[in-house]
Amino acid sequence: MEYDLAIIGGGVAGLSATRRAQELGISAVVIDRHGPGFRGATTHYAQGGLAVVGLPDQPVADSVALHAEDTVRAGAFHNNVPNTEDILAAAADAVTWLIGNGAEFDKTDGIYNRTLEGGHSRRRIIHANGDATGAEVERALIAATRTAEILKADALAITPTGVLTSAGPIQARNVLVATGGCGQLYEATTAPRGATGEGMALAFDAGAPLKDMEFIQFHPTVLNTPGTGQKPLITEALRGEGAHLVDRAGNRLTDDDLAPRDVVSREIWGREAFLDARSIPDVTRRFPTVAKGAATIGLDPAQDLLPVAPAAHYTCGGINADAHGRTGITGLYAAGECSRTGLHGANRLASNSLLEGLVVGKRVAEDVASGGFEGKPRRQAKERPQLSDAEWTILRNAMTRGVGLVRTFDGLIAALEVIEGLPEAGAVVVAKQIALAALRRTQTLGCHTRG
Repeated sequence: MEYDLAIIGGGVAGLSATRRAQELGISAVVIDRHGPGFRGATTHYAQGGLAVVGLPDQPVADSVALHAEDTVRAGAFHNNVPNTEDILAAAADAVTWLIGNGAEFDKTDGIYNRTLEGGHSRRRIIHANGDATGAEVERALIAATRTAEILKADALAITPTGVLTSAGPIQARNVLVATGGCGQLYEATTAPRGATGEGMALAFDAGAPLKDMEFIQFHPTVLNTPGTGQKPLITEALRGEGAHLVDRAGNRLTDDDLAPRDVVSREIWGREAFLDARSIPDVTRRFPTVAKGAATIGLDPAQDLLPVAPAAHYTCGGINADAHGRTGITGLYAAGECSRTGLHGANRLASNSLLEGLVVGKRVAEDVASGGFEGKPRRQAKERPQLSDAEWTILRNAMTRGVGLVRTFDGLIAALEVIEGLPEAGAVVVAKQIALAALRRTQTLGCHTRG
C-alpha cells in the first residue's frame, strides 16, 4: 500500500497531523519506535502551557500583534516575522480544534486560567492540571487517533518513495518528520531519551537544509539532581506566580525572574542557585509535576528551596520549513521541535512550542489533502550507524563542555575534533551542525552565547 502521508513521530505535531488526516480522509501511517500509546515524545513532559490569544473568553487587553511582538523580542529579532505572525494568528482556531478533540484546560467559573511566563507581556498561557499540559494534550490526541495505523519501528532513512524503517520500507507520497529536538546530545537535559536529533538527520540526508542550529535553549530552572541524563523541569509558571531565584541565604539572584530564558540562564550560570516557591499558596497541589520531581530528592516546594541549574531544553533551529511545514523538498514536511519555521528566532518564548506543533502539524495534513507541493527531489539517503554507549558518553561530554550554554572559539574547535572522530551516526551529524553553526556566529545572539 502507498500512503498519502507517512508521519515519523508521536508527539503533538505528529499526532495533530494524524488526527487531521483522519478527519480529511487521507491515508496515513504513523512510524514511532514506541508504538501505540507512544509516551516517548517530549510532549508528555511539557509543563508549560499553550500561549494563545483569541479564545472566546480572551481579555480585550491582549492581541495577536502583542503576542507576536513578545515572541520577536524574546527571539532577539532573529525570527521569520511573517511565519511568526501567521502561526500565532492560527492559534485560537487550532486550540479550539484541540478542545473539540477532547483536550481539557484549567478553568475557574468557566474562564480559562491564564498564567504569565518569562518574556510575555500579558497573561495568555492556558494550562491543564496545573503543570501537566503536555500530558493532557498527548492524552487527548492519542484518544482521538486511536484508530490510526501505527507502525512500531525506527525510521532509518527517508527515500524518494517513502521511508525505510526497521520493519521494512513504507511507500508514501508525502513524509512528515515530527521527531522532536536533540536535548539528549547534552549531559543534562529536560528532554527524554528519544530526543537525539535523528529526525533532523533523516531530513538532512534527504536534502532538506538545517538552519539556526546554534540556538539551543537552556532552561534556567531545571532541578539540579545528581548525575547526568533527563532531569525534572521546574515550570516557568512558578516564577509567574511569584517564585524567585535566590542563593542559599535567600538573596535574589536576578532583578527580573521573568526575563527571557537566555537572559536568566546566563545570570545564574556557574552559581549555586535555588528557586524559592514557598510564598505561592497551595503550591504543591497547584503544581503537582514540580512537587513530584522535587520529591525524588526529598524536597517539598511548599517548605524547601529547590536547587536549580540551566540544562539543555529546546532546539530553536532545525529542519528549515515554512508555516505549513513545507521544506522545499518534494513531499517532505517538518513540524514541531525538529523544525525551524522561524517562530522562535534565536530564543523560544515560553509556551509557544506546543502551539507551533499543534498549528503546523494540523496544517501539514491539510496541505497534503489539497495536493501537497513540488520542490527539489528527495535524495536517496543511506542508513547511518548507531553509537555505542561509550561513544554516546564521549559525544555528550564534548557537547556539554564545548557547545553548552557559554561557547568559546577554543572550546568549539575542541568539541568539533571529538565529534569528527566519532562514527557518522545521525546524532553526530546533528551535533556537528550545531557546533559549526556556533563557530560561524561569533557574536552572542539570543540563547547562543559566545564567551
